[in-house]
Amino acid sequence: MQWEVVIGFETHAQLSTKSKIFSGSSTQFGAEPNTQASPVDLALPGVLPVMNKGAVEKAIQFGLAVGAHIAPESIFARKNYFYPDLPKGYQISQFEIPVVQGGYVSCVVEKDGKSEVKRIELTRAHLEEDAGKSLHEDYQGMTGIDLNRAGTPLLEIVTEPVMRSAAEAVAYAKSLHSLVVWLGICDGNMQEGSFRCDANVSVRPFGQKEFGTRCEIKNLNSFRFLEEAINIEVRRQIELIEDGGTVVQETRLYDPDRKETRSMRSKEDSQDYRYFPDPDLPPLTISQEWIEQVRATMPELPGAMRERFISQYGISEYDAMIMTQSKAMAAYFEAVVIAAGVAQAKQAANWLMGDVSSTLNREGMDITTIPVTAAQLALLLQRIADGTISNKIAKEVFAAMWQAPSADVALADQVIEAKGLKQISDVGALEKIIDEVIAANQQSVDEYRAGKEKAFNSLVGQAMKATKGKGNPAQVNELLKKKLQG
Repeated sequence: MQWEVVIGFETHAQLSTKSKIFSGSSTQFGAEPNTQASPVDLALPGVLPVMNKGAVEKAIQFGLAVGAHIAPESIFARKNYFYPDLPKGYQISQFEIPVVQGGYVSCVVEKDGKSEVKRIELTRAHLEEDAGKSLHEDYQGMTGIDLNRAGTPLLEIVTEPVMRSAAEAVAYAKSLHSLVVWLGICDGNMQEGSFRCDANVSVRPFGQKEFGTRCEIKNLNSFRFLEEAINIEVRRQIELIEDGGTVVQETRLYDPDRKETRSMRSKEDSQDYRYFPDPDLPPLTISQEWIEQVRATMPELPGAMRERFISQYGISEYDAMIMTQSKAMAAYFEAVVIAAGVAQAKQAANWLMGDVSSTLNREGMDITTIPVTAAQLALLLQRIADGTISNKIAKEVFAAMWQAPSADVALADQVIEAKGLKQISDVGALEKIIDEVIAANQQSVDEYRAGKEKAFNSLVGQAMKATKGKGNPAQVNELLKKKLQG
């Protein structure tokens, strides 16, 4: 039987406010346990929550960025459950009327060797407070409770169940991560818990309209673990069904060491949480005027920047999508194009998607720490364009620039000069080399003249080898063809 995978996402993005969502306590990470928990966070008798305006504005920013409806009035609710790190016995969240409704996030998905841009539809994004944290280490067999996180502002972003593979899910998660960091509403630090992903995974036979029973994989804190966990959970569910078993709706955890998901608790439905409006908080009213004030403070959004890159620099939609995957990448690309000239925009995109990205990945770095400045890469591209070096030699120059970083904008010229890499474009010098190659490869010459194109490529290779890769490829091709046809 062929199975279809169905994935929906819930992501908790910690909003980058200095204080908590309903109290003035600090949200700074890493403080000693229970040193950033006020009477409100501890749920002491008689305390009342007060809404953090900054958290609301960050939710509005997100709503605008994803093209969502921002509710003019939304309501806070109490989500009731009992757990040691939840001192009130309930979490303040939003249920029936969330602040952000609908919208979508675009991402690049690789499928069958091709790349396509896909829209992932969002159901909602709502404001809520975080719980505390249970600490199980170094407590002599006991569990400690740290309430520093209690009350930290979160934006929970929920998708429709529209993803059909782990690769799609990862592409969405990366795009969402990039967007919240781009907006400055979340620092995106997955290791510190600022960006936490929960994947709802189910399978169904191809052609079946009804969804299968879903399991939620909780708190995935890296994109690699996210992909691994989904694939392993999909395999578990398929094997279970094919062996005659039944998938049980539950929350599961991923163990990256044992490469397995394991049951954490039965999955609750909304009625199990006994949601009801929080009587301590009035409805959240957001006027159109307030929305416009927030809009005026926002940076250029990735979608708008993509359209501008396409129209202003003439690059493709796919290239523009990759160039705007992060704010830092977009800024670097545009700086290269401004320094090198608009004519070099496609070349700049190719280099960023090729040699730059592969070297960053190999070195475990990102674009913010690249040792080659935008101005230096721009000069390298200009040296390819003006015929000083070939594309092949440029890769060698780039590698040398990476290994010996310098603040000098003319670094590419220095490397070319020091290593003697300047391209041979002198017609006389190239003709002499080509004559020698023709004389030494009579069989290839005869084969070419007999109509075998491969023989010509072989001769070009011999000529380039004779110039130690420094011959101008276009000139070598032209001169060689002229000699053979003469």
